[in-house]
Amino acid sequence: MARREGQALAATTTFYGAGGVLTAALGGEIDHHTAACLRTQIDEEIARRMPQTLILDFSGVGFMDSSGIGLILSRCKRMQAIGGQLRVRGTSPQIDRVLALAGIQVEKQEENNYGSH
Repeated sequence: MARREGQALAATTTFYGAGGVLTAALGGEIDHHTAACLRTQIDEEIARRMPQTLILDFSGVGFMDSSGIGLILSRCKRMQAIGGQLRVRGTSPQIDRVLALAGIQVEKQEENNYGSH
């Protein structure tokens, strides 16, 4: 969980996966206070597991501001740097609007369709 000046912020990450697929199940709120911590946690898991595919699962995220866009884009670049790919799933209409306002088209990953492009 991300923290700021002793105060708990609502952002969590749970990792699971097998067979070259790593899923980061995100929860809570993603804003400028929590995005850096989430980015660090995800990067540590990428370095440890070296997945072929990273799935960012936003189904537990209730709020995301533009900091979440940076989180997505930087993880996409990170995965490309190691020859992998990024998929996104579980975005809410609010998150879809934030992405659309930024002009970002994200290839969504359906829950049980890990191998599609």
